[in-house]
Amino acid sequence: MKTFIPKELDARQRSQFLLGAIGPRPIAFVSTLDKEGRPNLAPYSFFNIFSSTPPVLIFSANSRLREGKPKDTLQNVRETGELVINMITFAMARQMTLAGLDYEHGINEFVKAGFSPLASQQVKPFRVKESLAQFECRLLEIKTLGEQPGAANLVIAEVIVMHFDERIIDSDHKIDPYQLDLIGRLGNYYYTRVQGDCIFEIVQPRSSQALGMDGLPESIRTSRILSGQELAILAGQTQWPGKEEVEAYMKEEAVAGFLIALPVKQAARSEAIHRKIRALLKKETPAEALKLIAACGLTEA
Repeated sequence: MKTFIPKELDARQRSQFLLGAIGPRPIAFVSTLDKEGRPNLAPYSFFNIFSSTPPVLIFSANSRLREGKPKDTLQNVRETGELVINMITFAMARQMTLAGLDYEHGINEFVKAGFSPLASQQVKPFRVKESLAQFECRLLEIKTLGEQPGAANLVIAEVIVMHFDERIIDSDHKIDPYQLDLIGRLGNYYYTRVQGDCIFEIVQPRSSQALGMDGLPESIRTSRILSGQELAILAGQTQWPGKEEVEAYMKEEAVAGFLIALPVKQAARSEAIHRKIRALLKKETPAEALKLIAACGLTEA
C-alpha cells in the first residue's frame, strides 16, 4: 500500500488522488443570479445533503486557481443569498459539461449549454427545466476554508421548495432511482451513471439487534469459501432458528438428501456445507442458510 502526506504533494497531485478515490460524488447544478439579474449556471461535485430537518444542502465552490478570485456562483450567492440546486440526469450530462466551462462574468450558461430556464416559486434564480429534481434554496452561511488561490468555500443553504418530476415518484410516494437516472462524478474525466447494476438494495432491519460477525460460529467466520459480503448477510440476521424449526427443516426431502450425502472427511464436508450456504445466499434466503448451519451442528461459536 502506498502512503502519501497531503502537505508533501503539489495541488494537482493532491486533487487527483482525492477526486479519484472519493466517489462517486453527486453533482449540484447551481443556478444563481448576479446583482444585475443575469443568470449563471455551474456544476459542483463537492456536494451533498447534510440535514433533512431542517433540509440543508452544502456544496463547495473554490476560488480560481490563478488569481484567487471567487467564481461567479460564489459571488452571486454572497450578493443575493438565493440559489437553485438542480440534479443532473444522464440525459443532461453532455450539456452540463458545457455549462461548466470558465466563461467571462455575465455570460449566460443556460444559453451556452442549451438549457431551459424555468421560473422558481420563492427565489429569483431560475430552475433548470430539464432537471427532474430541483431545490430552491436560501443561503444560511458561507464558510471560507482558506485564503490562497483554489481555496474552498462551503456554501450552506436551506431548501425552501422542492420540485420533482412526477415520473420519478413511485407508487409508495418515494423517489425511484431508476427513473431519476442521475450521474455522479469520479476522478479525471470519469463519470458514473446511477442505473442498471449500479443500483442495489441492502435491507437491514433497524428495530432489532443483528447477530453480528461475532454471533456466527467460528467455522463459518473463518470460511475460505464465503466472502465478507456473504458473511455479513448471515450476520445481519436477527436470530437463530428455533429447535423445532430446524428439526422440521431437516425432514424436508431435499435437505435430508443433502445431509445424508455429505462427505465423511472434515475438509470435504466443510466445503460442501459452505458452498451450499453460498448457494442459499445467492437465492437471497439467509434464514434458510442459518437453518442449514444449525442442521449441520455448526452453531457453536
